[in-house]
Amino acid sequence: MTHYLLETAWLVPCYALMGVLSAIPWSPGILRRTGPRPAGYVNLIMTFFAFIHAALALLATWGQPPSQVHIPWLSTAGLNLTIDIEISSASVGAMVVICGLNFLAQIYAIGYMEMDWGWGRFYSLLGIFEAGLCALVLCNNLFFSYVILEILTLGTYLLVGLWFSQPLVVTGARDAFLTKRVGDLFLLMGVLAIFPLAGTWNYTELAEWAATADINPTLMA
Repeated sequence: MTHYLLETAWLVPCYALMGVLSAIPWSPGILRRTGPRPAGYVNLIMTFFAFIHAALALLATWGQPPSQVHIPWLSTAGLNLTIDIEISSASVGAMVVICGLNFLAQIYAIGYMEMDWGWGRFYSLLGIFEAGLCALVLCNNLFFSYVILEILTLGTYLLVGLWFSQPLVVTGARDAFLTKRVGDLFLLMGVLAIFPLAGTWNYTELAEWAATADINPTLMA
């Protein structure tokens, strides 16, 4: 059982994604007779499952050395991109916190968003945000961490602009999105610039490279 939990801990973000996909029929108002509430309940249940899975995986990983999962993604023109995942007590513990807090937030939102027309969309966006955060703490690759951060930026924009019929809300969402775009641009420049120097985006390998790297400080600046 312990071995199985260690192998499947990287699937915890998938629970939230399954909740998002399951809520699609209610989000655009396809199922009108039931209203949007079932979309919230589906996401609430999937978040609860994610929390339980992460909590059990934390018990299994406690005191164990970190394990690595490598998922090949792209290999072309000498560039090999692999989704590197590290399953450790720290990363799984972070998922427990993320899923637990999101579960509490969704319970609170049941009463706070009573009779709100954006119920289904709100819970779906919370699911996307939860999946992104869980994937971020598991990711052991600088490039894919950047990709996940971009997804989280989009999720932030959509959550801030949930009530898009209000001009002030739209303005706030747009400003938050554009502000993050400036920082993300410089971050992308750094991500792309470090690969020719280190030859890797894996965090573990980057730490080993940084310990012995001899690089001109002007170049790094």
